[in-house]
Amino acid sequence: MTIAPSTKLGPYEILSPLGAGGMGEVYRAKDTRIERTVALKVLPEEFFEDEDRRARFEREARTLASLNHPGIAHLYSFEEIPGSSSSSSRHLLVMEFVEGEGLETKVSSGPLPLEECLSYAKQIAEALEAAHEKGIVHRDLKPANVKITPDGRVKLLDFGLAKIFESESTASSPSISYSPTLTARGTAAGMILGTAAYMSPEQARGKPVDKRTDVWAFGCVLYEMLVGRRTFEGETVSDTLAAILRGEPDWAALPPGTPEKVREILRKCLRRDAKQRLHDIADARLDLEELSGAGASSASGASGAGGYSSFEENPSSPSPAVASAERARRERRSRRSLYLSWAIAAGCAALAGALGVRALRSRAPEERVYRATINPPEGTTFVFDTTQPGPPVLSPDGRKLAFTARGADSKVRLYVRALDSSEARPLPGTDGAQYPFWSPDGRFIAFGADQKLKRIDASGGPPSVICATSDFPKGGSWSHTGVIVFSPASGGPLHVVSENGGASKPITKLDAKRGDNSHRMPFFLPDGKHFLYLARLANAQPAEGNQVLVGSLDGGEPKAILRSPGAAEYASGYLLFLRDRALMAQRFDASRLTLEGEPHPVAESVSVLAGAARALFSSSQAGVLVIQIGAAVVLGAQLDWMDRGGKTLGTLVDRAPYDEVSVSPDGRTVAVSEIDLKAGTHDLWLCDVARNLKTRFTFEPGEELAPRWSPDGLSLVYVSNRGAQQGLYRKQVAGSGVEELLYASETVKLPSGFSPDGKLLAFQELGVETNFDIWILPLTGDRKPYPFLKTNFAEANPVFSPDGKWLAYNSNESGRAEVYVTPFPGPGRKWQVSVQGGAYPSWRRGGKEILYQELQTNRIFSVPVAFKGDTPDFGKAAELFVATPPLAGIAARFDTTADGKKFIVVRPNQTRDTGSLTLVVNWAADLKGKK
Repeated sequence: MTIAPSTKLGPYEILSPLGAGGMGEVYRAKDTRIERTVALKVLPEEFFEDEDRRARFEREARTLASLNHPGIAHLYSFEEIPGSSSSSSRHLLVMEFVEGEGLETKVSSGPLPLEECLSYAKQIAEALEAAHEKGIVHRDLKPANVKITPDGRVKLLDFGLAKIFESESTASSPSISYSPTLTARGTAAGMILGTAAYMSPEQARGKPVDKRTDVWAFGCVLYEMLVGRRTFEGETVSDTLAAILRGEPDWAALPPGTPEKVREILRKCLRRDAKQRLHDIADARLDLEELSGAGASSASGASGAGGYSSFEENPSSPSPAVASAERARRERRSRRSLYLSWAIAAGCAALAGALGVRALRSRAPEERVYRATINPPEGTTFVFDTTQPGPPVLSPDGRKLAFTARGADSKVRLYVRALDSSEARPLPGTDGAQYPFWSPDGRFIAFGADQKLKRIDASGGPPSVICATSDFPKGGSWSHTGVIVFSPASGGPLHVVSENGGASKPITKLDAKRGDNSHRMPFFLPDGKHFLYLARLANAQPAEGNQVLVGSLDGGEPKAILRSPGAAEYASGYLLFLRDRALMAQRFDASRLTLEGEPHPVAESVSVLAGAARALFSSSQAGVLVIQIGAAVVLGAQLDWMDRGGKTLGTLVDRAPYDEVSVSPDGRTVAVSEIDLKAGTHDLWLCDVARNLKTRFTFEPGEELAPRWSPDGLSLVYVSNRGAQQGLYRKQVAGSGVEELLYASETVKLPSGFSPDGKLLAFQELGVETNFDIWILPLTGDRKPYPFLKTNFAEANPVFSPDGKWLAYNSNESGRAEVYVTPFPGPGRKWQVSVQGGAYPSWRRGGKEILYQELQTNRIFSVPVAFKGDTPDFGKAAELFVATPPLAGIAARFDTTADGKKFIVVRPNQTRDTGSLTLVVNWAADLKGKK
């Protein structure tokens, strides 16, 4: 977490942030004891309790502090600042603050003059020689870690990756880096440190390194100063690594006037075989001094013995021409903080290392898997919960990541992050976004919000509506043929719609024999015609999982592939799916739609959204994979009684994964739906208010939701998704407890409210060619339901007034959900009740008040209503309190007693590790040769 300016850490006062990296945050600070400006690096919190890590770091810090050379930024001290009684101590690295311009900035404008190149190179070599003589390898030498002071002198920065080696005959054993910019998969012996373009071949392979890795990087830096571009480059970091491992520098790019001696230095420094490489940086320094005519006079200064009383006495001072060129350059450019540059570069490299694998596909011995960690943007948290899921999704080319995050204002927005950048951009207009997915060209992102499927340009701009949905889409996929297949609701079949918008139509059918109750998470195969999807099974056992199928835009019978707890994806010739919580990969012939060989594990402990059948991973055809590793979602909630002002009056029964509530007419019993975490389904429970006791009400293997009390309080009506036929059931609260099926059909439906005499039930049902419509089910006579309100918009949550003459409901006809009132049984006009959006209306106080929830803010509002003949008169809406977001548009998470004085509110307090994501490149490399 960023430390604010003026904060005191012991004797150090924070002045301004300079940057952040894997090793911690760097600040410009003032040592108030001696009024000296310093660079202060604060170690990450994860190091605080690791005594071994701190001890090792302190030992190396002491060694680095022993360096005393004018060409190396000094490490003054390693300090422990006591924390408060409730917090751990802070550990600080106190370093020299160097004014000047970074070499990276200088070479960004093109090649440097030869004299300037040689002067800087000689000073860099001297500084490295001093470090090597102390047994220290820099391991991250690059232009970003070289600063040029205003008078043209070199300062070598950031020994944060430095490694102490014991002798020339003993290779340094690799250790876990404190600040890795790239991390190879595997054990400590496979660690890769440094920034890709300047890595030595042995470093890129994750092998032990010694001072010859700095010799290689020195050659890369000298080449870049002469040519004006990097020695080894590629479209992605993986391409760059491949060039380092197999390619040769473009020697023809060296300026025509480059002396042969310089060319020879470069060739010796950039030999791929470390045994054939220039053995000691001192040899390069001697050659450079011969070129400059300085002889060996500065050799004594390279010993690190501290023989200089001032810069003016330094025999390696730059020539007047170099100093003059530097002053002129500095007049043309503004100063920038190098610490900020290298800190950001380090963060970017960790992500960039996970980009692209095209150049590595043909490798054999060098092929390996790379991993990096992605953290949420500063001040936000990833959103991977079931109330507002936003699983991270990779763009088709594997270069960008889309995800949702919750900011400090508690709003959830869609973000896009280029994986070669440390920055994530929020996309305006995406509040409440869920289940994003990319267009095949990576230009657009589709997502669900406000009961609509929307699309937005990945670079920004206003979103546009593709089509209306019943609640919140449960995943989608965009074909290169210009069509989108998506799940428009928490239950029911998949729909298809044109990428240009219009009405959606069902593309799959629920299968009663199989036990489907929901189709979701489609994923197009390469032909753009067939798609994977998940059929959630009502009777599925956790060990078996749900059914993964392949459907087609042409229709026809789907093909069953395998069983999995979560949805599957296809990438790099493999089907990726879950077995329990292990991510598995199995060869899949996308043309014949058949599995081949045996499945092999890719990752363990993959997080899963409970009840959503959504595993938290995403793949791209570029061989990139992003995974959320951690515990399964642990859902929990409590039922709180609140007054109209939002004051908590007490808690009902124990904490459990509750979803929605309904208070009986007499206020003595509360019906609540509760998630069965093992099965991922819902059951209904009854809570006795007086005895603070709950008992289970439904026992069927299906999913029971949306309990609604009859006016006499003797029975409950609810919906059960036990198969293709989703039914409305009624069950007596007392007595035998035998269920009665009132009405069933294949489409999604939810009961909402009884007429006062209990003879009619209002419910909403997803239309085949429309959205949610309002229907009325007579509970006497032939019990044949009939539509009351059927349009292309989404009408939902109908409730009768206490006298039965009016019906309140919400509709998105205005572009967002608003509450309306219309006469029953009609016909008649409608009146809008809500002002800034609203849903889940309910009548209270003898029909003189309507309550509703504002979806954008989750605030509960009260609107007084009076009737003048056949015309309602609505008063001003008054805010009562903030409630809990509804669960995927199914039902409100609050209800009130008949007198409207007390509310029961579901307050989720789910816990899970949503701290970071793991990015994996070349994940299929480990599967080579496996059948």
